[in-house]
Amino acid sequence: MARKKGTVVPNKRANVSRKGTIVHLSSVEHESGSEYAAVIAAALRSELGNSRHAIKSARRWTGASERTVKYWFNGARGPSGDHLIALARHSDAVLTAFLDRAQRPDLARSHLLEARDRLLGLLAVIQKILNADSNK
Repeated sequence: MARKKGTVVPNKRANVSRKGTIVHLSSVEHESGSEYAAVIAAALRSELGNSRHAIKSARRWTGASERTVKYWFNGARGPSGDHLIALARHSDAVLTAFLDRAQRPDLARSHLLEARDRLLGLLAVIQKILNADSNK
């Protein structure tokens, strides 16, 4: 009988001994993974809501399947690398949640300050337009 070599992740169903390095998955990884999924789910729901339209928007942003996006919204699973990048590109809430989770709130704060400054600039332009219309 041939034995497998290399890195082996233990399988609960198989009691076959194998050569190689055994990698034990710690419970801490699973807890942080579920917390990560919950944080991303809350960010998605806060920005998009929990409607069918919200799921379709996230699908368009990422190219993920409907079932996958539903898992994200329910907090059952979190998006992986490319999907997380696409979500952060389109969603300020996801970007802020990611930066907070990465313990980089300074970057989230600078992002919010920049957005505030842009909004103040737009408000100034709107006020000028309204003042010009009222003077006519």
